[in-house]
Amino acid sequence: MICDHAPAPRSDWTREDVAGLFDLPFGDLAFRAQTVHRQCFPANEVQLSELLSIKTGGCPENCGYCSQSAHFETGLAASKLMDVDAVRARARSAKAGGAQRFCMGAAWRDVKDRDLPDLVAMVRAVKAEGLESCMTLGMLTEPQARALADAGLDFYNHNIDTSPEYYGEVVTTRTLDDRFATLAAVREAGMAVCCGGIVGMGEGREDRVGMLWLLATQSPHPQSVPINALMPTTGTPLGTSEPVGALEFVRTIAVARILMPRSVVRIAAGRENMSEECQALAFLVGANSIFVGDRLLTTGNPARARDQRLFAELGLRASGGAPFATSARP
Repeated sequence: MICDHAPAPRSDWTREDVAGLFDLPFGDLAFRAQTVHRQCFPANEVQLSELLSIKTGGCPENCGYCSQSAHFETGLAASKLMDVDAVRARARSAKAGGAQRFCMGAAWRDVKDRDLPDLVAMVRAVKAEGLESCMTLGMLTEPQARALADAGLDFYNHNIDTSPEYYGEVVTTRTLDDRFATLAAVREAGMAVCCGGIVGMGEGREDRVGMLWLLATQSPHPQSVPINALMPTTGTPLGTSEPVGALEFVRTIAVARILMPRSVVRIAAGRENMSEECQALAFLVGANSIFVGDRLLTTGNPARARDQRLFAELGLRASGGAPFATSARP
């Protein structure tokens, strides 16, 4: 990370500040975001992460976007927690495919102590492969967070999803206070925080403003900020939501970059439905991490060859690595 001449991170942003950034002319916003990005990160580098569902379906939460909720009929069969050796093999395969970070997600409301030994073993297995590690397992107690931190877990993901005002339209089985309690336990244990949200759930711009304001007024900022575009799932309450336009998505990325200059801003779910032009603009305004691999928990993701072609055309490289080899366009 560079950041020698960047302004110090702020946690005193007002909602008016955030709304004002969204309202900037697009070119002005893009220039400001790109300037901040280059002050803090190497230009044209993107971290590659891979995400594995280690326990799928049957979740008791009612998050209105989620195919894994037991409240909705989505046709997804529930499964048990994966075997540690199977997770190790997937992590090894992810690294061989170019991933630098390996993320593991379980469809739980909270972690049960009986599962903690297997989770600790998974973290150690991923770290032994030389990968950065992240987990998203629902709510954590302070002792559980310490156990995962002691095992070497680098990041814990726990998203706020949306603005405080729209939150109740998305989920009612877990409060924002519940989420912040888990984030506090993660920080207290010494792990880095991965925390972001979702756009395209029927919210308005004021909710995207509120979501980023809620993220940027945390102190310290989340070290990783995933911005998801909703992948609509038949059978979920939010599955028929109108997606946000490409330029509005890029604006959200740009504002996140300005507000949280030292955070890794990740284009998370939704790339399967994004044009290459949308993704190129998102990288231009400061996105510097993506998920690779053909699945994100239960939804699709662009094929690796497609990402390689896009990276080659844009002149991007994996963080700390060589540029992708140029390949012919179809």
